[in-house]
Amino acid sequence: MSMNDSTIIATPAGPLSIVAGPDGAVRAAGFTGDPESLLPLVHPTLRAPLRHRGDLGPVSAAVASYLDGDLAAIDAVPVRQHTGGAFMAHAWQVLREVKPGDPVTYTGFAGLAGRPAAVRAAAAACARNAAALFVPCHRVLRTDGTLGGYRWGLDVKKWLLGHERP
Repeated sequence: MSMNDSTIIATPAGPLSIVAGPDGAVRAAGFTGDPESLLPLVHPTLRAPLRHRGDLGPVSAAVASYLDGDLAAIDAVPVRQHTGGAFMAHAWQVLREVKPGDPVTYTGFAGLAGRPAAVRAAAAACARNAAALFVPCHRVLRTDGTLGGYRWGLDVKKWLLGHERP
């Protein structure tokens, strides 16, 4: 039977749980101490029983490097999540190109994704993103510069943005 691996990494923003598939790609990640709680975020076709590990190899190493100040370390980590449509998959890929320390607004994000009028769809892509940190929806702000929402809490979003500030 296929298994997904999970780990919990201590960060200054709280515990980061990560679920990765047999291919090493991140299926889900979030600031929770319970990897099992991430399973509802994983598309049913990518779900599998979890095997808890102390270390996920390159994924754990990338997070450690990110926390140590190499903010680009997480960019190379493969992520695999499924969506109901092509726009969402494209929007997540575009999010991965938003540089640390250079957040965008939801309107700016919609424009980068090629649909400047689709601000709601861009916000939905952030809301449905299962791979926090690796698909950095924390780098999207409201048009007025305020934080907006974040599944893992505004304190976590503030810490991440502060950590990434040049």
